[in-house]
Amino acid sequence: MNSNKNIFCLFFAFLCTVASVNAQELLTIEDAVKIALDNNFEIKIASNNLQISENNNTIGNAGMLPIAKASVVDNNSIQNTSQTRQDGTSIALDNAKNNNLNYGVGLDWTVFDGLRMFARAEQLEELKKLGENELKRTVLLKIGQVNLNYYDLVQQQQQLTAIDSSISISKERLQLAKNRFSIGKASKLEVLNAQVDLNTDQVALLRQKETYQNTKILLNQILARDANTPFTVVDALKVNAQLKYDELLNLSQKQNPALQAQIINNRIAELQLKQVKGNRYPILTLNSGYNFADSKSSLGFTSQANSKGLNYGFTASMTIFDGFNQNRNEKNAKIEVDNALISLEQQNQFLIAQLAINYQTYLTNIDLISLEANNEAIARQNLDITMDKFKIGTITTLEFRTAQLNHVNAKLRYSNAQFQAKLSEIALKELTGTINF
Repeated sequence: MNSNKNIFCLFFAFLCTVASVNAQELLTIEDAVKIALDNNFEIKIASNNLQISENNNTIGNAGMLPIAKASVVDNNSIQNTSQTRQDGTSIALDNAKNNNLNYGVGLDWTVFDGLRMFARAEQLEELKKLGENELKRTVLLKIGQVNLNYYDLVQQQQQLTAIDSSISISKERLQLAKNRFSIGKASKLEVLNAQVDLNTDQVALLRQKETYQNTKILLNQILARDANTPFTVVDALKVNAQLKYDELLNLSQKQNPALQAQIINNRIAELQLKQVKGNRYPILTLNSGYNFADSKSSLGFTSQANSKGLNYGFTASMTIFDGFNQNRNEKNAKIEVDNALISLEQQNQFLIAQLAINYQTYLTNIDLISLEANNEAIARQNLDITMDKFKIGTITTLEFRTAQLNHVNAKLRYSNAQFQAKLSEIALKELTGTINF
């Protein structure tokens, strides 16, 4: 009866383990990017800011359309009034009521303002482009962050596998030491050393698991979802080893968000100068309206009057002297244009330098992948030979442990070389604005 109960418990535990594994979704990099685009808070804010820029980009906001207003003015009074006329007669009235009612619609249209309205319309369009560029910059940064954390998880998962394989070897070594001790071919010291090394490997595994879980939480945070959402990542880390510097430089000049933002800011500064210069010209405004007027008076020559009709005309004005403020404003606007050009050149030089540095790092990391792959294969072969010799007792435990650690470290370095090369690839794609999303 107890035997059946134990079998049932083992079977139930197995089912729970399988269910737990299945509950963890396999999150691909494409899935992670899609979730980030849908959920990330910074991307949502940048998208909303772009919507504001699009809403502001209208000819009405630029001042090209007329303004129509409706107005109603109603004035009432109750007064004690006395009047003396030219012929000497006089009249007086207490609580005399007077009423004046005016209402109508008016239309004002500025048809010329020194071409400032056209410059303002172009500036609104540039501000919309700046909003689009800022959204793209935010998206690129967040997608780059998703890529970095995702492939960090891939690397850590590979490191977990490497440490786990080392534990398997340490367990086998411990069992061999116990067997040899039981038949008198090894001392107790060999068993204890094997146990200590196994414990050391298990501690390393626990530390690595902690780092792995914390990075998963961080990635969930970037994806703006529950921090404890379970998932696994793929076990492969592919690096594009075909990137060419000249192609990257050309793309960066056309698509780098920071450089494009400076180009747009330079254009905005030029349009601002154009608006300031427009203040030197006259302003011409057409105006018209249709008004109704009705008045009533308890005392006076006219007790009631009303009128209605159309009025129209124009207003022209021009500033003759403003205390030299126009000259000052133009000088300041020209300095802003110069500053924008300087910032553009500075950003371009910074971009070229960053691209060159990251590309050199990328080339080094590509070479390291090949070197570390070769080192890992050699370390694996050395471990296999050492294991065979250890089983027949021709080498010491220290030599075996050294070969074991060399193999584990070689696997870790190979995984890290792949990760560092991937980071270089991501950095180059961020600079060129070519991260896939």
